[in-house]
Amino acid sequence: MIELLAVIAIILILTMLLWGGRGSGRQRQQQKSCQKNLQKIFLAMEIYTRDNAGKFPFVAGARTSEESLDLLVPRYTVDTGSFICPGSADTTPTGGEPLSRHKISYAYYMGRRASDVTDVLMSDEQVDTLARAAGQPTFSTSGKGPGNNHAKSGGNFLFVDGRVEYTPARPTFSLVLTQGIVLLNPKP
Repeated sequence: MIELLAVIAIILILTMLLWGGRGSGRQRQQQKSCQKNLQKIFLAMEIYTRDNAGKFPFVAGARTSEESLDLLVPRYTVDTGSFICPGSADTTPTGGEPLSRHKISYAYYMGRRASDVTDVLMSDEQVDTLARAAGQPTFSTSGKGPGNNHAKSGGNFLFVDGRVEYTPARPTFSLVLTQGIVLLNPKP
């Protein structure tokens, strides 16, 4: 009887290890896919800046990231799927279709120039569109929206130099909105 209980306990432990590790592995895979999406978008934006005197997409009076990033489609990219974070519940737009007709997953710092190499250009959807000091919540800390592309574990930042970094929900760096820079979240 003791041997049978020991075998059942071992099977339960192995099952928990197998299924318990899957969630975090899946989350890491989504984070990496999200980073690849942001890098694909950056390539389109980099070409855009070459055609527009070093300026990233800008639409006067834009209220959402879809409105300004719509300038990229279809001339600079037809891969509209890269505008959807795999960790979000957003649906993928049809290739080449205007982004303004859909909800995307990423926030955009409109007004940046190619020369602003150390600044954030895009990120996963944020909790709001305000500037932040280091340590303030940028992404959801509860797993509830907005800002929950990756539940409550944090999000990705795309910098103007093309690098992508994953941070916890409370990044260790500040997100400043200087004059002329507007943070646009996706449609609610």
